Amino acid sequence: MEAFALAAGLVFNFETLLTIFMAAVFGLFVGAIPGLTATMATALLVPITFYMAPIPAIAAIISCTAMAITAGDLPGTLLRIPGTPASAAYVEDSYRLAQKGKAGLAIGIGVVGSVLGGLFGFLFLLFTAPMLAKAALGFSSFEYFWLAALGLSCAALISSGGMIKGALALLLGLFIAQIGMDPLTATPRFTFGNLELMGGISFIPVMIGMFAVSEIMRSGRRAMAEVPQMNLKNPFEGTLGALWKYRKNQVRGSIIGSLLGALPGVGGDLAAWITYSLAKRTSKEPEKFGKGHPEGLVEAGATNNAALSSSWIPAMVFGIPGDAVTAIAVGVLVMKGLDPGPTLMTLHPENFYAVMIVFAIANILMLPLGWVAAKSARWIFEVPRALLNAAILLFCIVGSYSINNSMFGVWLMLGAGMVAYVLEARMIAIAPIILGIVLGPLVETNFTTSMMISDGNLLGFFGRPVAAVFGVVTLLIWGVAIFQTIRGILRKDNNLRSASQFPS
Repeated sequence: MEAFALAAGLVFNFETLLTIFMAAVFGLFVGAIPGLTATMATALLVPITFYMAPIPAIAAIISCTAMAITAGDLPGTLLRIPGTPASAAYVEDSYRLAQKGKAGLAIGIGVVGSVLGGLFGFLFLLFTAPMLAKAALGFSSFEYFWLAALGLSCAALISSGGMIKGALALLLGLFIAQIGMDPLTATPRFTFGNLELMGGISFIPVMIGMFAVSEIMRSGRRAMAEVPQMNLKNPFEGTLGALWKYRKNQVRGSIIGSLLGALPGVGGDLAAWITYSLAKRTSKEPEKFGKGHPEGLVEAGATNNAALSSSWIPAMVFGIPGDAVTAIAVGVLVMKGLDPGPTLMTLHPENFYAVMIVFAIANILMLPLGWVAAKSARWIFEVPRALLNAAILLFCIVGSYSINNSMFGVWLMLGAGMVAYVLEARMIAIAPIILGIVLGPLVETNFTTSMMISDGNLLGFFGRPVAAVFGVVTLLIWGVAIFQTIRGILRKDNNLRSASQFPS
């Protein structure tokens, strides 16, 4: 209790509370702008934290990230431009809801669901941090390979264009992930002597191009009447009813997000894809997914922020970053003399509990700020569509250029946008491509490492209990999906034969 009282004193003072509020507003602004990401918002804050005390510095990182990830759903809902790779999992449903005149419901589910999921993740982090960090630390390359393979499978299975087209899109993303240097031998692959390609293809310019630029190309031909309208008096209209109706999805998404977020390198991106796929598989109305159905939105949205909270478990307890954001945060902790690791819990427990309190405040702060953002979001459409597209394109260019301070990122973004425009015209989903790029290196590195450990014996992937469970589940999902696809093709052929034999 003494450590908790000291932690409360570190947080509940004017400097720290003001920092939390200002960082949350900054995260809300950056996250709501198409083309700018939560990771970018966090990175922009690092130079400012040089001049802060340790607790306000880490509080700024936490509150900015939490708000930016939640705000990233705004452009996804209103413009079909997801703010994060996790948002790409459910962007079709949120955007279609907006097109049906239910933009407030989609945004409300994202904000309120994220708050509930984030608070669940906070409690999960508070009570289970040491135990889960040890369990995650025990994972080997075998477990990580199957986990990444499971996430990739989900991307293909939930593709709106069908499993075959989803698999093709996923393979394209995995191919793009191969460009650059081999992670083990440092041999250039598909670089054609271009130095810019030696470092590989960054997923952020590709994500911006495939979702933002392609949408600009399509929306330039639309009339203003197609722009979704919102109820400004009650922007969250229907939110509580939807969350209560799908309360099981909310709870399940929070639990799975908390568990997967505790694994280093996994984070909310993979967790959101898995839970969205699970929601579709267990739904009584799977045919409505991707067409403006809130069920998957509830579950994946809760997963997103729950995973964000629990991703700090390995970062705080063992100093192992859970994702890009916690990697930045670990750097700030070290810079401020708060060396993350086991000693943080024993020598300075007040700092650990202070971080926990900041988590709770940042998540609660999402409600009022999210409501203000939703209430004012519609005014963006008062701007003529041509000017709006020009502003979005400008932010996309800035975001793509800032990754490596190179025009290569901009050209990459424009090229990816044109490719996505062509693919979507042929009903090939874009989201699996992004996930393939993000998880491709994780799959490749862990596969090659595992093959070296097992001397090329594939049975080694089932040699550990957890890896065996992950492997069996993944293979069962593949088998069921292939069986259902073949059965659907055969049934379609039989129907065509019957129609040809008995013409009407």
